[in-house]
Amino acid sequence: MLRQFKPAIYIFIVLTLGAGVIYPAIGYVIGQTIFKNQANGSIAYMNKTPVGSYLLGQSFSGNIWFQPRPSAVGYEGNASGASNLALTNPKLIQNIEQLANDYRRQNGLPKTTSVPADAVTASGSGLDADISVANAELQAPRVAKARSISLARVQSMIDRATSTSPSFIFGTKVVNVVTLNLELKEMKLQ
Repeated sequence: MLRQFKPAIYIFIVLTLGAGVIYPAIGYVIGQTIFKNQANGSIAYMNKTPVGSYLLGQSFSGNIWFQPRPSAVGYEGNASGASNLALTNPKLIQNIEQLANDYRRQNGLPKTTSVPADAVTASGSGLDADISVANAELQAPRVAKARSISLARVQSMIDRATSTSPSFIFGTKVVNVVTLNLELKEMKLQ
């Protein structure tokens, strides 16, 4: 009977060491050497103090900031999720219409202006840190006016915060709101 347990014990030890120690250790070493920033949460720092993550949307209030996508969870990382309202749900349609009207009013846009979808809908996680380039460009005049800086300067900041979406298959350009607002925060208000 002990002869039957020996292979099972041997396999248990080998698999425990391989899958429970060696494989995680290799992943940790690779993460800390090649992908250190990503492995540590892509933390955003200001004056060597952590102020958030470039991967998580955050709430910014006031005309001096670019606004992120709406969040169904109030930008709470521990409550990630969507509203789960169906496309035909009247409450979802009403929320989108209200958000579109608020967006136009906040950015001084005519009622006929088309609003980017990401300005009025939350992402699946409710924590998306990126907005579309069109969304950022519609917000740029408001931010430039509120900060008394040129629109060209704000546009160059948008350009620096623009990258290709992680779903690079589609080649969508996105603007990271955290990156953009941190650059704005480093500027002194005029």
